[in-house]
Amino acid sequence: MTEMHTTAALRPSERVIAGTTIVALSGELDLLTAQPLSGRLDMLTAGPHPDLVLDLRTVSFVDCAGLGVLCRARNRTATRGGRLRLVTADAGFLRILRHAQLGGVFEIHARLSNALAARPEFDDTSAAAG
Repeated sequence: MTEMHTTAALRPSERVIAGTTIVALSGELDLLTAQPLSGRLDMLTAGPHPDLVLDLRTVSFVDCAGLGVLCRARNRTATRGGRLRLVTADAGFLRILRHAQLGGVFEIHARLSNALAARPEFDDTSAAAG
């Protein structure tokens, strides 16, 4: 008997709003889709102060490889003085983050509008002004 696996391809779409790059993902973020996404996120986080929002609301599945991509993007933005926000309200995904001890690592918003409106936790410009 042959076992067939079907994979829902990860479909990213990008747009820029007020200097923030929004990458909306749809499908599965897994071992088969992680590498191409990681390459694209590396490009988006290559410069100084990347400002990136990953909209995960229509991602149906995330495995360890997918978590690795998210962690890499977070580390690259932090190293370059930038910011990464995740948009999701999926209870299962949030539970996975907690169990992987990543619950407090990411800035998470339930709505895209909240992610775009949220002020950074630390704002370099206000420190320089005072």
